[in-house]
Amino acid sequence: MFGSRLFPGGVHPHEGVGGKAENGGNAIVDLPAPPRVTIPLSQHIGAPAKLCVQKGDRVKIGQVLGEAGGFVSAPVHSSVSGTVVHIHPCLLASGVTTTAVIIDNDFQDEWVELHPAEHPETLTPQEVQQIVRSAGIVGMGGATFPTHVKLTPAPGKVIEKFIINGAECEPYLTADHRLMLEKPAQIIDGIRLLMLAFDVKEAIIGVEDNKPDAIAALQGAAASAEGIRVQALPVRYPQGGEKQLVYATTRRVVPNGGLPLDVGCVVCNVGTMYAIHQAIREGRPVIDRITTVGGLVQNPQNFRVRIGTPIDTLLEACGGLKDGVKQLLSGGPMMGMAIARTDIPVTKGCSGILALGREAVEPEESACIRCGRCLRACPMGLMPAKIDALTRAERFEAAEKIGAMNCIECGCCTFVCPAKRALTQSCRTAKRVITTRRKQAQAAAAKK
Repeated sequence: MFGSRLFPGGVHPHEGVGGKAENGGNAIVDLPAPPRVTIPLSQHIGAPAKLCVQKGDRVKIGQVLGEAGGFVSAPVHSSVSGTVVHIHPCLLASGVTTTAVIIDNDFQDEWVELHPAEHPETLTPQEVQQIVRSAGIVGMGGATFPTHVKLTPAPGKVIEKFIINGAECEPYLTADHRLMLEKPAQIIDGIRLLMLAFDVKEAIIGVEDNKPDAIAALQGAAASAEGIRVQALPVRYPQGGEKQLVYATTRRVVPNGGLPLDVGCVVCNVGTMYAIHQAIREGRPVIDRITTVGGLVQNPQNFRVRIGTPIDTLLEACGGLKDGVKQLLSGGPMMGMAIARTDIPVTKGCSGILALGREAVEPEESACIRCGRCLRACPMGLMPAKIDALTRAERFEAAEKIGAMNCIECGCCTFVCPAKRALTQSCRTAKRVITTRRKQAQAAAAKK
């Protein structure tokens, strides 16, 4: 339908110094735990975790610091053993402020007692959902949606296929690449255990074909695993988007406003599969993650880093910044968030820390020239320039009618715009205003 690109639209962003070619060959390094960690209670989409410790408490690695604050929520755990010294607001990379637990590390590395599943191959869906929830597993690719929610289909919905995202289509990022190379058997095991529990007969791992070594490693690990297939995909951003990945691997089209489950699919990241393997086999909650540090740093690296580690610790471990850095990002250059401070902690969704130079400087906007490039690049088939114009005019109802809520905020439109319009930001603003107005309308109706 869409030729060799496998999905409509998309772009092929360039990379600078310290990108995939340079960092993809760097093995994962275990970064020592810092003297102090700052662990936010909100590291996921949904309600923040509810605090369950207090200042002065001694905690162990893996101990619950905050319990899930609702169904769409996830608990958070201590990544070090030590003493809770403060509980106060913390700034996240997103610019949001949330409550955080600050722990001084005693370097004893004392764990809570872990409880691996007694019968991993015969778990029920409900048992898997509870294990995943208790372990605080969220979308480890950066989306941070609580995984147990994805694994709890609404009435009438059935999981037919698991689609595993190994595309890692963002420039610079190589965390998933290294994980697929170094832990392929564990990733495959996590997938297989889910398939057994949910009686799913097929799983497809989508990996862009610029990672042939990762494809080979996963194929080798999956050779004896029935129903698991590794599919090489052309390099095209945003290949890792849920709807794009579902279409590329199954040719099923997720409807506008819908979810992959509407076409029988559940999409999870390879890092999430690895976390599920650890939770089921070892009883281990999420207390660390793989994070790429790239761009203009002295020695780009891929770290296994404890949650709550300040970003400046990662930068120091890479030998510091090179000259010419204009901007620091948490995440990739297309969907990542600019950060102005380096004391911000690493959270579950932090796939990368990037130091960018001239390419990060935002040029001055000019008037739209109506070239249509944003329309051709949009993988959702939207009209970004029109949404931008309506948003600037505060005509949010009109923006909603032409599909603003379907924007996945991938940044393709902004990337290709010759007038350097902030198209993605306008779509993001429209979505936020529309969502707020919906909630206000619902609240008003509930009072009547």
